[in-house]
Amino acid sequence: MALRTILKKIVPQKLFSNLEPTGHLIEAVASQVAYGFPARKLKVIGVTGTDGKTTTSTIITQMLRHAGYSVAMVTTISVDYGDGKGERPNPSRMTTMGASSLMKILKRVASNDVEWLVLETTSHALAQHRVWGIPYYIAVWTNLGHEHLDYHKTFERYRDAKRMLFKQTDACKKGLRIGIINADDPSAKYFIKDIETPITYGIHSGELRAENVKVKATGSTYTAVMGDSDYQIECHLPGTFNVYNSLAAIGVGRAIGLDPVDIEQGIASIKSVEGRMTRVDEGQDFEVIVDYAHTPESFEKLFQEIRPLTKGRLITVFGSAGRRDEKKRAVQGATAGKYCDIVIVTEEDDRDADGEAILKDIASGAQSEGKTIDKDLYLIHKREHAVEKAIGIARTGDVILLLGKGHEKSILTNGPDAAKKRHELQNDNDPKRVIKRQYDEVSVARAILQKKG
Repeated sequence: MALRTILKKIVPQKLFSNLEPTGHLIEAVASQVAYGFPARKLKVIGVTGTDGKTTTSTIITQMLRHAGYSVAMVTTISVDYGDGKGERPNPSRMTTMGASSLMKILKRVASNDVEWLVLETTSHALAQHRVWGIPYYIAVWTNLGHEHLDYHKTFERYRDAKRMLFKQTDACKKGLRIGIINADDPSAKYFIKDIETPITYGIHSGELRAENVKVKATGSTYTAVMGDSDYQIECHLPGTFNVYNSLAAIGVGRAIGLDPVDIEQGIASIKSVEGRMTRVDEGQDFEVIVDYAHTPESFEKLFQEIRPLTKGRLITVFGSAGRRDEKKRAVQGATAGKYCDIVIVTEEDDRDADGEAILKDIASGAQSEGKTIDKDLYLIHKREHAVEKAIGIARTGDVILLLGKGHEKSILTNGPDAAKKRHELQNDNDPKRVIKRQYDEVSVARAILQKKG
C-alpha cells in the first residue's frame, strides 16, 4: 500500500490536508535533483484555467510547430515528446501528474533537443508544488469557473492557486515574464498584477481584440487586432469559446515574435482536438457531438452556442464525478434544463460515491427549470444505456451532446467495498473501492449508430 494512502488512514483529514503540499514539495525537489532539473533545458509555456486548457495548449503547440519551432506538449489528453512520432495518450488520468512522473517525461523531452514545452498546469499541481523548479517563460490563463472547490474549498483559494503560475513565471529571470490573460473574465485583474508584462485578450475588452467575429457550426473567422497589427484568423474549431482559445495562442505567438502569417496559418492548420466538439457521423440525419465540458460555465457557453444552431431538439447526456465538487451538480442540471429539450443524466466517474445519489442531485437542478422525470428528464445510470437512449429517441435535425468524458478511455466506478467505506476519503486506485471500466464515448456512440442503421 502506498505511503500516501497509509497516512490518509491514520492522520486526521484536516491535518493531512495541511501537510500534503509539503509532502509534494519534498517530492518535487527530490525529483528535480534525481532527474537533473530537466526543465532547465526547455522554454516552458504554462497554460492554466478552468476550461479550454487542452485546446489552447494544442493550438499553441501546432502554431509553433507550423512556424518551424521544435515543440513538446503535455496535456490532459496526451503527451507529445517532440520526437516527431506524434502524440501518445497521457499515461495517467491526471492533467499534471505527480512530480516524479512529470520529471521523467520532461527528461525524455529534453533528450530530444526540444526548445519549447507547452505544459497544461492545474490548480492542484500549483497548490501542491508539483511544478516547483520548472522555469515558465510564458503563463497563459484562459478563464475561471466553478470547479475543484472540493479541494480548494473556496473560489478565492482556487483563483489564487491559478495565480501561482503567474508568480512563478514572473520569478523566472531568464524567461520572458509574459502573461497572456483573458480580459473578459472578471478575475483578470488579479492575474494582471502578478506578471511583469501582461498581454490581455478578449472579444469585448483587452489589448488583443477579436473583431468581426463570425461563428458557424464548422468554426469561426475573425480579425484579431493589437496596436497596429491585425491577423485574419480562420479557426476550424467551433464555438465562441474557441475564439478565446485561439486568441490566447495569438498572444503567445506575439510574445515569442512569430510572423503574422505563421500565426494565421498555424491556427488554420488545426482541424480538431480529440474529445473536444468531436462529431460522430455514421450517416444519420441528426448530430452527435462528444465534448469534455463538465463545469457549469462550460455548459453555459456550449449550450448558448449550440442552441441557435439546432434545427430540431437539443438532447444532452452527462453526469458529475464522485469525490469531486458536489455543489456544481444541481447547477449543471439547471443549466442543462434551461437550454436543452431533453436531459439524460448518467454516470461520469462515481468512484466510491453513491451513483444514484449523484443522479438525483443533478436532476434536482433540471427539475427546477421545469423538467419532468420520464418525460424530458431521464435518470439512466449505466452510461452506455444513456447514450443508447439519446440516439434511440433522436429525430431528424436533433443535436445530441455527450458531455463530460471527451477523450477519456475509462470510467471509475464502485468497487465491492465502496458502500461500507464511503465515509473515508480513498485512493482512486484502490481496487476494493474503485474499479476502472474501459469506456470510449466516441466508440460507444459510433457502435450504437451503426446498430441503429
